[in-house]
Amino acid sequence: MINRLTDALNFQTQALALRSERQRQLASNIANADTPGYQARDMDFARALREATGMTGIPGALNTTSAGHMAPLAGARADHEKLYSTAAQTNLDSNSVDMDRERANFADNAVKYEATLRFINGSVRTTLDAMKSHNAA
Repeated sequence: MINRLTDALNFQTQALALRSERQRQLASNIANADTPGYQARDMDFARALREATGMTGIPGALNTTSAGHMAPLAGARADHEKLYSTAAQTNLDSNSVDMDRERANFADNAVKYEATLRFINGSVRTTLDAMKSHNAA
């Protein structure tokens, strides 16, 4: 029973963890907007979500060929899988942070993070309502 509940929420929890990681990365880009030579980074969210939920294999990932092999944690991503953002215009200090783009991405990701939280809350509330006794109401 618990496994079915966990499986029902697994996709949304993976999405929430990835949204949180992307938000942290975008905040880091904004914080380093004046750092000379800083290269802005971002992630391909759709690809990361497919990899985290097991819909596609992770290139270069470990293969588990025996029951004794340890699989990487779901959602675990190496730092080299993040992408570098390209600069919209050249800077003398080689900083590639575009504040307009970073702010727009930050706000967009925050809205999607909030939507994911609301979806999880709605799913939990629906499940709890379904589990209530008919005599309790």
